Amino acid sequence: MPEAMKKVTVAPLLAVRRGIAAIEFYKTAFGAVEKFRTESPDGAVVAQLSIGDCDFWLADEAPEHQNFSPESLGGSTVRMVLVVDDPDGVFNQVVASGAKSLWPVVDQSYGWRIGRVVDPFGHHWEIGKPIEHSS
Repeated sequence: MPEAMKKVTVAPLLAVRRGIAAIEFYKTAFGAVEKFRTESPDGAVVAQLSIGDCDFWLADEAPEHQNFSPESLGGSTVRMVLVVDDPDGVFNQVVASGAKSLWPVVDQSYGWRIGRVVDPFGHHWEIGKPIEHSS
């Protein structure tokens, strides 16, 4: 492995409309922490947020840079998967904060307890954890 590839992270960047409102939603719904923010004179925002040890970015959509929100596309091209100790509690908090439940948290046959929401900006989140099986 090349030296330049020994420490690598990948963090999604979510394109949204109403970036400032999105930052506040993610703080309320997921307990996200704002690590960085820049705003242009027209109010467009780019921000780095973290949920636990996981970073993600968001930016107001910029069609001139081929950066479209799910609202412009009519859906999202990616789902965020949030693995937490208490998927039921987190799911309920996210829905109470304004996300729409697509399916509730349930035990799936493939070994996960998971549910799915769509946030007010069109991004889909699966919230769950692997099911622990007793021997």
